[in-house]
Amino acid sequence: MATGAGAQATDASADREARLERQWEQYEVDTAKSVIELQPFRSQQRVNGPDGLSAELITLNPAVNAWFVLNVTAPGGGLQGQSFHLENADPDAWQITLRGGDDPALVFEDDGARHLCRPWDGAQPELLEAQRSGLPYAPICGQRAYLRNRVSGSRTNREAVAEFLRDNVVFGESIVGMIKGAFYEDAFMQSSETIEGGDSGRIADSLGRAQVANDPVMQIYSGFDLSGTAGGRMEAGSWYAVEDAPGIYASAIQPGMIHPDILNRRGETNNLDYVERRADVYLVGFDLSRFEVGYEVGTDHPRLGWSSRPHGGGRNWNTPGPDGIDRADPLVRVGMLSPSLTDRVAATFTGGFKRDHGAFKYDAYATYNHGHHYGFISNGVVLSKLQPNLSTLYVLDDGTIGMKTWTEEDQGMLPHIRFARQNGVALVHPDPETGVGVPGPRVRSWGGGNWSGSANADLRTLRAGACMRTVEGRKFLIYAYFSTATPSAMARTFQAYGCDYAMLLDMNSQEHTYMALYTKSEDGLVPHHLVSRMSSIDHRRRDGTPIPRFVGFSDNRDFFYLVRKD
Repeated sequence: MATGAGAQATDASADREARLERQWEQYEVDTAKSVIELQPFRSQQRVNGPDGLSAELITLNPAVNAWFVLNVTAPGGGLQGQSFHLENADPDAWQITLRGGDDPALVFEDDGARHLCRPWDGAQPELLEAQRSGLPYAPICGQRAYLRNRVSGSRTNREAVAEFLRDNVVFGESIVGMIKGAFYEDAFMQSSETIEGGDSGRIADSLGRAQVANDPVMQIYSGFDLSGTAGGRMEAGSWYAVEDAPGIYASAIQPGMIHPDILNRRGETNNLDYVERRADVYLVGFDLSRFEVGYEVGTDHPRLGWSSRPHGGGRNWNTPGPDGIDRADPLVRVGMLSPSLTDRVAATFTGGFKRDHGAFKYDAYATYNHGHHYGFISNGVVLSKLQPNLSTLYVLDDGTIGMKTWTEEDQGMLPHIRFARQNGVALVHPDPETGVGVPGPRVRSWGGGNWSGSANADLRTLRAGACMRTVEGRKFLIYAYFSTATPSAMARTFQAYGCDYAMLLDMNSQEHTYMALYTKSEDGLVPHHLVSRMSSIDHRRRDGTPIPRFVGFSDNRDFFYLVRKD
């Protein structure tokens, strides 16, 4: 039998394993719970101090080291059992712990540097001052951490009307669908002029070229400035470097330009009609050797309760949501990029479906796994469980970025996932025999793919998607904006561009398919929108300069972001 320090270490390890096992059981059990109980890897520290002080620090995912809950009672400062959601301003630098003894404190440690912080001290505690500031991210402890405060997320009038109808009017969802079908089909369609014999300028070779039937030059309507060409002229299927944005490239195509060897393959997709064959698709490629990828939930969406879609065994009426929760409290959703990342931000784009559309209504997927509600994780914190069979864009704690169809075996990755967002099923996935990207097995199934739109599978609409591509060992994340398309047109386009895996993001309006990249000027951050009309979604200062969505103000929708590596 071990003795002394060795025995203590063994006992501590055994206690930790027993705690993690209990927490995993809480995570797995199908019952009502708190969002804290949904975190299987959390750790807690509790201390008591003089004058009735008690504090508890919950590290929600120690491997990610980003989000914490601080529960405090400090009678001298007017704090009575309050909970505060803290975010580490630099998870790669600061390790945050709670020190006990006669003078309890939060301890920030970084390579030997040690800083103590007591944000509950004094007649006007720093925590309460930060709370009263009204800032989405209020700095505390010498700006080493932020208090996340509740704010209202911006939304457009169209979103507000749609949400009112869904939430307050009988058959509101049907009304919204009727409005979309009557007024928004092809509402955002763009079909660029092709210029016979035109000169497209200098092409970037980093991503090669898409497989096209010929090389027409397109006069496109993007808001980006491109190197090597002028006046919006682009050779279809080719890539161009974006000016003042190293590692970012742009391309354009119309699905009808795709090479017949892809477009005419039988049994993989539905046939493309005349409209979507000539509808513009704009793509943006990111060299992931230069960028980190993150994901932040909106102030309101996606929600955490049940979608109205699942039926039969797909819904448990005894729980408030598919994961046992319908609220994030005490966690705070701010719908905005952390200020600690603003100086490195390169691009943002909207995330995925809202919760009500983010589950299956038809086919077997609607009847088990709680209807396959699309899961999402932010900063290592599970807000909705990742479900097998669904397309998943994920980022690990070592920076690895991937996209795949989630499986039961992938649960082993869960301790290391920093960000993840699921959205439906695969548009393109690797062929099991060749490894080459081919259309997913549900691309042709309207209900089976939960693609939304017409039950007859003939409703085109504005859509956005993303794919991963590997070029000579280098990984690229590609975002694509389809001015009007069905899933079949999306799959063929991603296939022509050589994508390894592709998934749907969101659809129907430019608020839901928003994408912008950023450059710097003397006046600050300058947004450049993939489609010029997206600029109307940003706010503006009194002098007319833009305040970028997701970066300069809180939004009700979730989003992905890319920041440049240090």
